[in-house]
Amino acid sequence: MPINLPNTLTLLRILLTPLFAIFLIRHLLDYALLVFAIAAVSDGVDGLVARLFRQKTTLGTYLDPAADKLLLATAFVTLGVKELIPSWLVVIVITRDVLILFGVALFIITGHKFEPRPSILSKITTVAQVISVLSVLVGCQVPKIAQVQLPLFWFAAGMTMVSGFQYIYRGLNILQEES
Repeated sequence: MPINLPNTLTLLRILLTPLFAIFLIRHLLDYALLVFAIAAVSDGVDGLVARLFRQKTTLGTYLDPAADKLLLATAFVTLGVKELIPSWLVVIVITRDVLILFGVALFIITGHKFEPRPSILSKITTVAQVISVLSVLVGCQVPKIAQVQLPLFWFAAGMTMVSGFQYIYRGLNILQEES
C-alpha cells in the first residue's frame, strides 16, 4: 500500500524537526520560525486531509502524535536551554510527554490493548503549546508580543497538566477494567 498524503505530511514534520533545532541552536530565529510554522501547518493539514478524504491509517494514528511530541519536545527543550522560554514550562511539557510514553510502554509490556485517541483536551494542549512556541519565535522579532507571552505560557501549562491528568485517569481505568 503506497504512503498517503497525510502520512507524507507527518513524515515531513518529523524531518523538519532537526532542521528547526539547528536553526534555533544557531540563533537563526527567522528560519526557525519559518520551519516551525510549516511544521505546525502540516499538522493541521494532515489531519484535515485524513478526515476529509478518509485516508486515516494505523500508521498515521501512531505517527502523527509521535511527530507532534518530537517537534514540541525539541522546541521546548531547545528554547528552554537558550533561556527563551521558562524552564518551569519546559519541565511541565516534557514531564507530561514522558508520562504518556511510560503509559504506552506499560500497556505494551502488560499486553493491554489500547487505541491512541487524542481527546479534545490534548488537541487544545497541542495548540496552546504551538502558540506558546510561536509567541517566543515571533516575540524575538516583535518585542510587543512579550506582553502576552506569560498568560499564554500559563494557559499552555494548565492545559498540559489537565490533559496529563486525563491521560492518567483514562489509563488507570483501562488497566482496572481489564484486571
